[in-house]
Amino acid sequence: MTFNIIRFLTILIILYTIISQISLAQDTEAIVDGFFSRGGHTNNWAVLVCTSRFWFNYRHIANTLSIYRTVKRLGIPDSNIILMLADDVACNPRNAFPATVFNNAGRYLDLYGDNVEVDYRGYEVTVENFIRVLTGRVAPDTPRSKRLLSDDRSNILVYMTGHGGNEFLKFQDAEEISSFDLADAFEQMWEKRRYHEVLFMIDTCQANTMYSQIYSPNILATGSSELGENSYSHHMDTDIGVAVIDRFTYYNLEFLEKVDMQSKATLKDLFNSYNPNFIHSTPGVRSDLFSRPLDKVLVTDFFGSVQNIELTGQQYNISNSDIVNETIISDESNFKITEYQSNESPRESEKSNSKNFHLFNVNSKQSSPSIPQFLIANT
Repeated sequence: MTFNIIRFLTILIILYTIISQISLAQDTEAIVDGFFSRGGHTNNWAVLVCTSRFWFNYRHIANTLSIYRTVKRLGIPDSNIILMLADDVACNPRNAFPATVFNNAGRYLDLYGDNVEVDYRGYEVTVENFIRVLTGRVAPDTPRSKRLLSDDRSNILVYMTGHGGNEFLKFQDAEEISSFDLADAFEQMWEKRRYHEVLFMIDTCQANTMYSQIYSPNILATGSSELGENSYSHHMDTDIGVAVIDRFTYYNLEFLEKVDMQSKATLKDLFNSYNPNFIHSTPGVRSDLFSRPLDKVLVTDFFGSVQNIELTGQQYNISNSDIVNETIISDESNFKITEYQSNESPRESEKSNSKNFHLFNVNSKQSSPSIPQFLIANT
């Protein structure tokens, strides 16, 4: 009798141990999956290309700088952005507002500002340099800022704008990149394990034809217009004298301005927001090469930056005496200021008012005003 009880208890202990090990393994796998969340990527890059020169193509510069501002706002640092601008309209003598670029006739936001890092400018913006950036086949003396240092865990946004046609995009009215060139460059990237997923976005006439030849996996593509259609500008600034933004980019920005780093908006939401009546062309989406359902792909998977946090057993001790004050400015403002008094001795010249301030912007949104609209084709 006693022997049977001991045997029964032994079996229970063995079963409990096995179940605990299985549960621990599942928990560990869940933690790992959580750390490599949002599609399995661990870093984000953006390659933003304006292929047009000349003052009358002002809007193409504004298109690119608008996307540049958006990805920076959503967390992608300049070190992970390759910005290619074929012309410097900010310093053009015909610019009535020197050293500025605007995408709105109201001129509410200077896109050029004092914090723009252009990696390739002017005659550096060529088909060859663009393909070299994507494939990593650059000269040994190429500085880090001009290299796409991505890997097989990188999600990459590739945005292009300019003048194009059926399966080609012009660079500076001097040369063209074809849909075959682009497809082969993406294939080289895949073979060299230079990306995890790619979002290719293009704003030009007959834009959807540019992704028709892509055959590499994990690439999602969208364009402003289908075969035989022009892509139009949205409106012009009469003081500047030219159109300041294209329609497709404008309505993408209208959606993206409502997105912050914590947003759960998906690419399906973005694509569903496209209205051909507003864009005046037929936007396209190609997802047959993409492995994830679009309603599971966050906008910030490509336009934002991964912010995974790894928890450790170590503690960072801050005594209660260090915290001087914590103030909620107002319930409506969503801003909180936490003020810390340092225990370390500051420099003599700063002893009287040495404090560290941390300002947290919990939620930031901007709205787009309504503006007169004019049409200019990108052909």
